[in-house]
Parts: sequence; C-alpha cells; structure tokens
Amino acid sequence: MKEEGRDMFARHDEDGYITALPGIERKTLVYGEKTLMVEFRLARGALLPFHSHPYEQTGYLVSGRMTLTVGDEARQLAPGDSWCIAADLSHGAEIHEDAVAIEVFSPLREDYLPPAAG
Repeated sequence: MKEEGRDMFARHDEDGYITALPGIERKTLVYGEKTLMVEFRLARGALLPFHSHPYEQTGYLVSGRMTLTVGDEARQLAPGDSWCIAADLSHGAEIHEDAVAIEVFSPLREDYLPPAAG
C-alpha cells in the first residue's frame, strides 16, 4: 500500500544498508511527512563522534551494548533500553558489543531518505 508515493509498510530484508561511519551502517525503514525510522547496525569498537543536528531523535536498543552520552550525561545501555535526544543537543556513542538500534527522527531527515526508485 502506498500513500503519496511512499510505502506505508516495509518488510525486513538485507538490502539498502549504507555505511555511515566505520563500523556503523544505517537503513531507512519507513518515513512519513514528519518522522523517519532508521535501523542502525553498530559494530563492537565503533565510535559515533559527538555531533548535533536539528532533529529530535528517539531510540531503542534491540541488541548489543553501548555507552550513549547526551550532553554531559553518559549511560550504559543494554537491550530494551531507550532514549530521547532533543534537537541540537550534542551526543555520541561507544559500541561495546555488536548492536542494533532503531531510531525515529523528527522532523523528517531528508538526508536519510532512500534514493528514488528508478
């Protein structure tokens, strides 16, 4: 089913992952007008450098372990833990075990939109 050219549902497959940084891959799963959902595959030892962006970011750790630092607060995260990062707040992560995280961004991140189907 599609609405305005976007898929409303997505099934899991192994295609479409993009290397964002060494040890970090991402895949946009679904998106709407105001939100975008992304799966991140994070390799043990990978580092997500501190950065900020104008998007609110809400996440859930599916598997693995990592330390997420948001502002000046660091937390050790395990499967089932979640977080919410305000827009423009500096954050970074250190990956301790291979991990999978699901994150939702709002407003829509146009830089994470999948390439248009040809």
